[in-house]
Amino acid sequence: MENLSKTYDPKEFEDRLYKYWNESGYFKADVNEDKEPFTIMMPPPNVTGSLHMGHALNHTIQDILIRWKRMDGYEALWLPGTDHASISTEAKVVARIKEEGLSKEKLGREKFLDKAWEWTEEYGGKIKNQLKKLGVSPDWSKERFTLDEGLSDAVEEVFIKLYEKGLIYQGDRIINWCPSCATAISDAEVEHVESSGKLWHVRYPVKGEDRFLEIATTRPETMLGDVAVAVNPDDDRYKDFLGKTLILPLVDREIPIIEDEYVELEFGTGAVKITPAHDPNDFEVGLRHDLENLKILDDDARINNNGGKYEGLDRYEARAKIVEDLKEQGYLVEIKEHNHNVGHCERCNTIVEPIISKQWFVEMKPLAEPAIKALKNGEFKFIPERFEKIYLNWLENIRDWCISRQLWWGHRLPVYYCKDCSEVIISKKAPEKCSKCDSHNLVQDEDSLDTWFSSALWPFSTLGWPENTKELEYFYPTDVLVTGYDIIFFWIVRMVFSGVEQMGEVPFKDVFITGLVRDSEGRKMSKSLGNGIDPLEIIDEYGSDALRFSLITGNTPGNDMRFYVERVEASRNFANKLWNASRFVIMNLGEDFKFTGVDDKDLKLEDKWIISRLNGAIKEIDDNLNKFELGLAGQRVYDFTWNEYCDWYIEMVKARLYGEDEDDKIIVKNVLIHVLRNINKLLHPFMPFVTEEIYSYINDNDESIMISDWPKNDYKYNFKDEEKNINFIMDAIKHIRNIRAEMNVIPSKRARVIFVTKDNKIKEILEENKSFFMTLASASDLEVKENKEGINDDAMSAVIENAEIFLPLEELVDFDKEIERLEKEKSRFENEIKRVNGKLSNKGFTEKAPEKIVNEEKEKKIKYEEMLEKVLERLENITKKMN
Repeated sequence: MENLSKTYDPKEFEDRLYKYWNESGYFKADVNEDKEPFTIMMPPPNVTGSLHMGHALNHTIQDILIRWKRMDGYEALWLPGTDHASISTEAKVVARIKEEGLSKEKLGREKFLDKAWEWTEEYGGKIKNQLKKLGVSPDWSKERFTLDEGLSDAVEEVFIKLYEKGLIYQGDRIINWCPSCATAISDAEVEHVESSGKLWHVRYPVKGEDRFLEIATTRPETMLGDVAVAVNPDDDRYKDFLGKTLILPLVDREIPIIEDEYVELEFGTGAVKITPAHDPNDFEVGLRHDLENLKILDDDARINNNGGKYEGLDRYEARAKIVEDLKEQGYLVEIKEHNHNVGHCERCNTIVEPIISKQWFVEMKPLAEPAIKALKNGEFKFIPERFEKIYLNWLENIRDWCISRQLWWGHRLPVYYCKDCSEVIISKKAPEKCSKCDSHNLVQDEDSLDTWFSSALWPFSTLGWPENTKELEYFYPTDVLVTGYDIIFFWIVRMVFSGVEQMGEVPFKDVFITGLVRDSEGRKMSKSLGNGIDPLEIIDEYGSDALRFSLITGNTPGNDMRFYVERVEASRNFANKLWNASRFVIMNLGEDFKFTGVDDKDLKLEDKWIISRLNGAIKEIDDNLNKFELGLAGQRVYDFTWNEYCDWYIEMVKARLYGEDEDDKIIVKNVLIHVLRNINKLLHPFMPFVTEEIYSYINDNDESIMISDWPKNDYKYNFKDEEKNINFIMDAIKHIRNIRAEMNVIPSKRARVIFVTKDNKIKEILEENKSFFMTLASASDLEVKENKEGINDDAMSAVIENAEIFLPLEELVDFDKEIERLEKEKSRFENEIKRVNGKLSNKGFTEKAPEKIVNEEKEKKIKYEEMLEKVLERLENITKKMN
């Protein structure tokens, strides 16, 4: 029988096997009424992105689930795709054309989009090819892109439906503006960072009086847009200021003093400047009091023509100049240190500017309420459950969603304006004329939709919606979403309310939340720290299977994990262990071996034990996978494979393999193959490549392990008595090995083993299985007694359940050789102690050497003295025994 190559080298087969799987169509899933569907939608990575460790973990988890379910008889669809990533892609294209001396405006929209498509085609396949190196098995024939024609149609369909229901509207509202990206961004795209700033206290003069009202602000430049100062109606300090007018410093504009309960009595001075165009709370105050929206910043965060002499200055230049002028003119009272949360753009880390702008919004409350009920009613769940709080908190406190972006790359708003009568027309296709005045003078809105608007439709738009396709009917709702906790509010929330609104049901049953992959010190991997680890480099050195297994074992849902290269090495060693064990089994099968099954009546004790242990492992692994405890499932396969099959069962049956009983050899070979096939099947979702390669050598036909049947727990293979008996034998052998290790006895030196027990069952087990102690415990003979009579007092002993083990000391140790060895050890330790004492008594060393080095020498002295004491004690004991 042909065998595996001598050395485990994943480079020899990983690419070959992936090509074989893909070309054979094993990744494909289609409507199949004879099977139950199982569906996962791949969270679409940015089309121009690169694979990082977070991707590697997330996609390994998805691949484990899909391979498991595929083997378990489901029609398992894992639908892949990529996201157009409007802001980040447009920024990269703008940077490229800038190098060519061009700009968006010079190129114009159509030519710019041509450049964007060129960029996407150039870099868009990179992450797909990287994912293939990881061994993922999605149905590539169904791959989608968020700017596909079908998905674009779905986006426009949803926009129009929500608009017609009154849930999409255009209005002047405070939005988050990123001056660097030059676009509005949603609340979910703002990262709030605690920052140390300042609180400027400024005096506003009361018109016609020699009095001032003191306000405090963290953004003094926005005072140029102040239209009022508000105080709380219950604040007695300002009762006599009500109805009066203030003169805005530096600008000399008159502004009223108003009452509003929004003002906190305890914060600052209790008087708050109101700038409706540049603060969301002030905007609401402005609506209540019919105040002007005075915008003082342009799209680059520079002061506009409403800023007087400060026009053209950057917001921070203006801040410095305004503070300087306030101080010079006597309006600045004091400056206090102040820590507060500052919003940053999650794309470029620029500080965002709250600014009033005409944008398109989705009214969220009517959509949020059904999404809240869906979770509370148990229509889907989070794993782990604690992430429900983030989901609910976001929805219960949600503001209307700003969906328009001042970008060209993305889904353009299906909105048209009549330039003659200002009619707004919502349409998938460009209308020929105005529906109100019949004018042909129409123009389409320049803005694009927020990327997350299209991503929110991913679970059903990818299956053909708004068409009622057979794929949509069969595969929706999906089963599991696997994603990080950082996009619960970006994406999960929006998919749920979109699914409920458009499809009438939630888009998935379970949401599996992953943590971050951090470096070995627990830090987030980032370019700035230079601690990022390229998954492809790890795969190149250790193989895909090793990376996958190291990411999944020890990992628990929702928790961050630290990445250690040592864990990858250990996983590669595991693959190597399985490889070598498989080579051993194949080598001993012989040319004519045919698997005939495992028959209970022919099996010996150790055969029943390993089959029963396999049966129990199958149940545990299934239970863990069903609970999404993938790390525990992987660890169970590891423990069974390495500790029970390789280290115990193979060693137990070697004598039978090499023996003369041909019928018994066939039994052993059948069991070895039966268990090895099932090990590879159980391990396949975790380590697909090495298991496929091994399986191709031990399977009776050419069937891929990918489409083989998942192992089933079978009651008839539960041999609990045999498990108990072998566990007793293993426990005894471990104790004997420990005694021999403590005595430094070489493996080749055999010694008699004596058991003392009155338990007839144990006597029977020992008498029938003496051979295991000869082969696995280096026993020269095994004796079973009911008492200690005849056993020397110096015999080494151990106590196990219902028995004692004794090993005669004189059979373990050659006293003369041991004394000779111990004398050499004694001399070595004495010399080391003498050397250390010499160093420590030398003042030139203790006073000049670094403290760390001196302490190391002191620790060495303590260690050598302890070791010498043990050697002397051992010498004394042996000398006594010889006398």
